[in-house]
Amino acid sequence: MNRAIRTDLALEAEALWRENQSAPGSPEGVLARHERRGAFGVTTVEVTSPQGEAALGKPMGKYVTVELDALIRREENAFADACALLAEELRALLPLGPGDACLVVGLGNRDITPDAVGPDAVDCVMVTRHLRQALPEDFGAFRPVCAVCSGVLGTTGIESSALVHAVAGSVKPAAVVAIDALASRSPDRLCRTVQIADTGIVPGSGVGNTRAALNRETLGLPVIAVGVPTVVDAATLALDLAARAGLQPDPAAFGDAGGMIVTPREIDKNVRDIAKLIGYGLNLALHDGLTIEDVDMFLS
Repeated sequence: MNRAIRTDLALEAEALWRENQSAPGSPEGVLARHERRGAFGVTTVEVTSPQGEAALGKPMGKYVTVELDALIRREENAFADACALLAEELRALLPLGPGDACLVVGLGNRDITPDAVGPDAVDCVMVTRHLRQALPEDFGAFRPVCAVCSGVLGTTGIESSALVHAVAGSVKPAAVVAIDALASRSPDRLCRTVQIADTGIVPGSGVGNTRAALNRETLGLPVIAVGVPTVVDAATLALDLAARAGLQPDPAAFGDAGGMIVTPREIDKNVRDIAKLIGYGLNLALHDGLTIEDVDMFLS
């Protein structure tokens, strides 16, 4: 893979490997497939060996990417259909039995819009753990779900991994869902792609500010990562646009501009919309039998 191009998306890393190798198939230890699910494209990349890890720069595991162009076009029933699709993919990866508790973690900085996907999504999550305990006759059918926004080291003085580890040790969930903003190679995927992975996540890696990982090794329980690309590295963007024009510039010539981060001008609205989608999809995945209308009523 071209290390000058920064991406958190497994499907982009797999495509980059094929471009650099001029190879028709995926690298050894990587399985990739694309399918249409209704109005949405779904790409699944499975990294199955250390060779696959080395080729893509991604930990072994399963990465499912849902492309939301139909939602961006505001097609009829697109929001409900997208929520149902996300819920289906989340259920397939979440190792939860009936009644198992789940901890939802919103990673990122609420005060920086491109980094606010996690906290904003948590605002749309149905938190039920306390209700089951206090009113079991009314909420006993709901899964116990709790949520926390970890903030960032610069404002809390606490690593996200340390905070989540402490909370998980107290509430003892069966699994953690961590929601964060990602970086993409292409501006075409910003705020219109959701990646779900069973590998956990490394907060801050998309903008080169890598923190301690949140995964099974660090927390001792399964961590499902839900990520949305909201930014593209300026050097990566320049290389991508140059490639479309048939050019091959030298990244060393970008100077300090290569370290800039680019985000869409409609980022405020985009983040609100995609965060709501993730929150609602997660609610449908965690609680059996819910509808969009049920979630609306619960959160109102």
